[in-house]
Amino acid sequence: MDPMLNSPEKSQFPPPPVYQDSPPAYPPSYPGQSVPQGPYVQGPHPGQTVVTVQPAVFVTAAPLQSALPDYLCYSIFNLFCCCFPLGIAALIFSVSTRNANFAGQRELAEKNSKTARTLNHVGVGLGIVSITLIIILNVVLH
Repeated sequence: MDPMLNSPEKSQFPPPPVYQDSPPAYPPSYPGQSVPQGPYVQGPHPGQTVVTVQPAVFVTAAPLQSALPDYLCYSIFNLFCCCFPLGIAALIFSVSTRNANFAGQRELAEKNSKTARTLNHVGVGLGIVSITLIIILNVVLH
């Protein structure tokens, strides 16, 4: 190791000042300062306007008093027993109806409820027609 690295001549700066036990107290105010100093003083600076911000208001909707039918059981029956693709679509609209009922959105719940009911009716109709055709074809061909 280089002996120059540990020698005091390596630094061109003066040594740091000796630390004091307690620092000197701050003056109560600085010259030219228009706002008086004090504990936790906060306020506008001279020449600046004050902007008042109102608190945010959160509005939450309550669930509907008379919830619209969601046809969830009908959709599950349609899904497994009649027409799988229409059953999936009806199930999605049934769950959307339930969510809209809970969120208090009556118009959306009405629209989703009607759509779920229509999809279920069409699915059951298609299921009955297809099962009837399968039975007739099996009886006639055998």
